Parts: sequence; structure tokens; C-alpha cells
Amino acid sequence: MKHVVKILTLLVAITAFWIGVLETKISPRNNTWLLPIYFIMSLGCYDLLMVGIGLIQFRTCPEEAVLLQKDVLEATEFLRQRAVDVGSD
Repeated sequence: MKHVVKILTLLVAITAFWIGVLETKISPRNNTWLLPIYFIMSLGCYDLLMVGIGLIQFRTCPEEAVLLQKDVLEATEFLRQRAVDVGSD
């Protein structure tokens, strides 16, 4: 629930800022109406950048691989005890 409140607070703050810019004559009205579109495009670019960085820094987890192999062997043995064909060794 706290995360929803953070998002809604941020959305209200951004909307208030946008309306404030619209009401003042800081920038031309044509450009000000496009601010939400620029914001969404910037957010999309940021998200793509974060996904790219996450893929570049993708770490291998050798200890998790060992645990996974152990789970596979345990499941194979469990199925063999119940006479289930699990394929090749």
C-alpha cells in the first residue's frame, strides 16, 4: 500500500507542476502541452537503459547452480522410487 501512495503522490506532484507551468508564462503554451508526452518518452528511455544495464551486469550464480543440480538429483531419485521413467541418466 505504501508503494501505491508514493506513486500517487509523485503523480499529483508532477500534475501540479505541469498545471503550474501551464498557468504561468514560463514557456510557450504549445511546448507546455507536450510535457506529459516528453515525460512518458523520457521514462521509457530510462526504463530501456535500466534493462540494458541489468543485462550487461547479469551475474552468474555458481552456488545457485549447485543447489539447482542438487534439487534435480533429488527429484530424479524421488520419481525413480515411484517407478516413473525420468529418461536417460
